[in-house]
Amino acid sequence: MENISLARCFDGSLGYYRHASATNQCEMRFSVFVPPGEGPFPVLWWLSGLTCTEDNFTVKAGAYKRAAAEGLIIVAPDTSPRGDDVPDDEAYDLGQGAGFYLDASQEPWRTNFHMYSYVTRELPELVLNEFDANASAQGIFGHSMGGHGALTIGLKNTDRYRSMSAFAPIVAPTQVPWGHKALAAYLGEDRSRWAEYDACELMRGAGDRAAAAPILIDQGLADNFLESQLQPERFEAACAQVSQPLVLRRHDGYDHSYFFIASFIDDHLEHHAAILKA
Repeated sequence: MENISLARCFDGSLGYYRHASATNQCEMRFSVFVPPGEGPFPVLWWLSGLTCTEDNFTVKAGAYKRAAAEGLIIVAPDTSPRGDDVPDDEAYDLGQGAGFYLDASQEPWRTNFHMYSYVTRELPELVLNEFDANASAQGIFGHSMGGHGALTIGLKNTDRYRSMSAFAPIVAPTQVPWGHKALAAYLGEDRSRWAEYDACELMRGAGDRAAAAPILIDQGLADNFLESQLQPERFEAACAQVSQPLVLRRHDGYDHSYFFIASFIDDHLEHHAAILKA
């Protein structure tokens, strides 16, 4: 692991790092905020949305003042593999910048696009070894495509991620255009495989394996993707079906941007801290 830069931030530290990923067979980058004080600290994994890198959340979310006060490590990986030898697509919603937090099985993506395994295995092994993080107090959250990743990864690994939240997540990719395009490209046309990466399908099948703690979701009602791509009411219904505690907050006037995220990020950090410190 190579440290690209390190800066003091709210009496903690904010570092950018890169390493050679065996999972994605390319160089991967991520950022880590470490709060002041003595650890081990609870660790939150932030997953960003389409077109983003490890930098978007770090620069735009305004999360680190509250993270420092709550004593939380925040790790923000890139959203996909990148590089001259990594396949890409001309569209913004496929290829580099659009990893969808799954393990691809189709060409040309199957060699490099393994963001599910990267986020759940390789990156945690690296971070938990290098930083003063409490492996028994982990939470996961994200935005849009990253909200999809946070919910699906969290629901498939409830023994690891004790807290979950999301901003404007894609909750039912098997039912919306973004999901149809990405899942078909990365996984093929067998829709039974798609369900493995659909938060609504995972929730309906969870039974007593549903998350013990409430899930927090914030959704802006001026989000131009709300009706066509996000459809949070589908996840609301799936949670009700299995009695999963869910706090779904709908906000008039808010869109899909990081202005929306920055407006409510403190609430999410408090949500995770309350669960992870309990």
